[in-house]
Amino acid sequence: MKRTFKGSENKPRKRRTGKSVHSQGKQSQGENVVNSQKNGIRLNKYIANSGLCSRREADEIIQSGFITINGKKVTELGTKITSSDKVRFKGKDLEPEKKIYILINKPKDVITSTDDPQGRKTVLSLIKSAPNARIYPVGRLDRMTTGVLLLTNDGDLTKQLTHPSHQKKKIYQVSLNKQLLRKDMEKIAEGITLEDGFIQADSIHYIDPEDKRQIGIEIHSGRNRIIRRIFEFLEYKVEKLDRVYFAGLTKKGLSRGKWRYLSDKEISILKRGSYK
Repeated sequence: MKRTFKGSENKPRKRRTGKSVHSQGKQSQGENVVNSQKNGIRLNKYIANSGLCSRREADEIIQSGFITINGKKVTELGTKITSSDKVRFKGKDLEPEKKIYILINKPKDVITSTDDPQGRKTVLSLIKSAPNARIYPVGRLDRMTTGVLLLTNDGDLTKQLTHPSHQKKKIYQVSLNKQLLRKDMEKIAEGITLEDGFIQADSIHYIDPEDKRQIGIEIHSGRNRIIRRIFEFLEYKVEKLDRVYFAGLTKKGLSRGKWRYLSDKEISILKRGSYK
């Protein structure tokens, strides 16, 4: 049995606007401000892209007067720069960090984090041979969940793939401790109400009609442990959980615990959102 439902419509989002950018010849707090152009990039984003720090930390660095552009100190938030501008932090050149996109077939008993205070193995320990870059997981898989996981240093793409309003498709293969009754499958397809709200599968079916413990489920929600909680609500225990699809990416040809770089074509498809 397989049912597919239309997801809820996205609500319109308000466009965030920054401060107006100073033009040539104006000054901010007594300091010269770099020329800005309409199509430039925000300075805090450029700093974050260089791998120095997060965008929020970049704002603090700018306000503290540690950044110069073309030899002139800049403290104004919202300043924009172009590719011809020379940006320095405490006298050292900042260059845009090369974007890296890595796909992992995550094994179980690995933490989806960049580090762990308890010393447990993290996904970064699986890619020690990758370039030394500030990459991080896109979304999370819990420790015992396996499957498709993307790591990158592309903040814009991460936001695009993880923000709830974008509703990116995810498909999981689930192994249960007992056969899933058809009536319970129908409940999951029609929707149930958990402690944090209503949830329904976009599609759910038996993978093997002879073994009704093996379930395929498609969902868009990124809520914490949502697949496990759906089945626990109906008194089933998830014994194995494997993500086989995320935003157009699959683990085809990638054995458990291995990784690879995304192809240019895959990166382009992700950025355009032109996947099923």
